[in-house]
Amino acid sequence: MTGDPLPMAKAINAGLRRALESDPRVVLMGEDIGRLGGVFRVTDGLAKDFGEDRVMDTPLAESGIVGTAVGLALRGYRPVCEIQFDGFVYPAFDQIVSQVAKMRFRSAGLLTLPIVIRIPYGGGIGAVEHHSESPEAYFVHTPGLRVVTPATSSDGYWMTQQAIASDDPVIVLEPKRRYWDVGEVDRDAGTAPHPLYAARRVRSGDEVLLVGYGPTVATCAEAAAAAEEDGHCLAVLDLRSLSPIDWATVLDEARRVGRVVVVHEAHRTLGLGAEVAARVSEECFYSLEAPVLRVTGYDTPYPPSRMEDIWLPDVDRVLDAVDESLAF
Repeated sequence: MTGDPLPMAKAINAGLRRALESDPRVVLMGEDIGRLGGVFRVTDGLAKDFGEDRVMDTPLAESGIVGTAVGLALRGYRPVCEIQFDGFVYPAFDQIVSQVAKMRFRSAGLLTLPIVIRIPYGGGIGAVEHHSESPEAYFVHTPGLRVVTPATSSDGYWMTQQAIASDDPVIVLEPKRRYWDVGEVDRDAGTAPHPLYAARRVRSGDEVLLVGYGPTVATCAEAAAAAEEDGHCLAVLDLRSLSPIDWATVLDEARRVGRVVVVHEAHRTLGLGAEVAARVSEECFYSLEAPVLRVTGYDTPYPPSRMEDIWLPDVDRVLDAVDESLAF
């Protein structure tokens, strides 16, 4: 890929800017996103350039933000809500699950809610609970919602625009510890390099398939590079879309490789890795050489910041799972 090197935060900013330029119905809403540019500065400069009628600072009331977005969407706008931190989304959970997810089905398709809800999520920034959560399973479990997560600057740029263009409500989970990772973004390309709901093959290999998404894609890639030094050839797959999941690609890769390790930051029990493991085991049973393994966060509340390196999946834990799979 050729293009400009951009941190993911700036790439998302550029995607929001392009959407605001392209469609006057697009409006941004959130706490401190206007003059401040958001706590992570993702919306920096947008209020200055597009005005406070389109980039709106809101009260500290997530339910009010999403409820207002529902009304705007019904009136023909395409609102983009920012939830300041992952753990702050729960006051809006009733609006998201009861209204946003169900309106199109409830009206037999007569009404659409083209709402995007951006949520910085995950750990790795030295913060505490309510600032380092991984709530994706709640939303993936809710029919009517689309859930996607970028792992690269390119996806941050293109996925933002694709989500805004969707007539279905989309939860965009942005891995906050990757906001400052720099990647190439081809802003001159006519179309996005990947469909919104397609998985991405990050690295080819034939011994173990590492499946990650969002913040753990880079962890999987680092583990694959470390394993290569020991003579092992690992494949890495970025899910990108969590609802719907690109099962065709996941299952094809699982059958081809025969050993699968799923990596995510969320809690282990009933996390997304459990669904991937179940589906791969059901569909690829006779192609598997070992049980599907998971490397995840632990089944505890998020720990104090000085302990998060122990709690989060890292390269060593991924490589331990690779060794376990290869030894089976």
